[in-house]
Amino acid sequence: MSAYHGSGVFPRKGARPKGRASMPISNIPLFSMLRTRMQWHQERQRVLSENVANADTPGFRGRDLVPLKFDRMRPSAPPGLTLARTTASHQTGAGSSAGRSGSFEAARDGKQEIRPTGNAVSLEEEMIKVAANQMDYQAATALYTRSLGLIKTALGRG
Repeated sequence: MSAYHGSGVFPRKGARPKGRASMPISNIPLFSMLRTRMQWHQERQRVLSENVANADTPGFRGRDLVPLKFDRMRPSAPPGLTLARTTASHQTGAGSSAGRSGSFEAARDGKQEIRPTGNAVSLEEEMIKVAANQMDYQAATALYTRSLGLIKTALGRG
């Protein structure tokens, strides 16, 4: 039989050669780091929105996440401190031990100005952080999308 009558000489489009395994996207370090970065920005958005929601709560102290440093991260294990409720007067949030646990390290800024009610949240500062976080998240998603497009083009599917 000739190659044009279905002898299998020319593989079908999309057919994978035998003996070759596919590599998941999660094994590519760039995509893994971008995914971690986007998850960090999502978690930071949640923490910042809690700060804004509790801006008028007496005694509330704003929180933020420690910036990601990929040079400190081990590829086999994600960073892992969870937020904990240390006193009964703390409010429980979505990322505390009462709700879902966060996987990023939380930080408090010791330079916060405390108002007479004991609250240390500045809405202006929080909104600036939210806007910067949103721009950084959009940059990470754009880079992720463009990188996927490059891979698709390299494979001849884009």
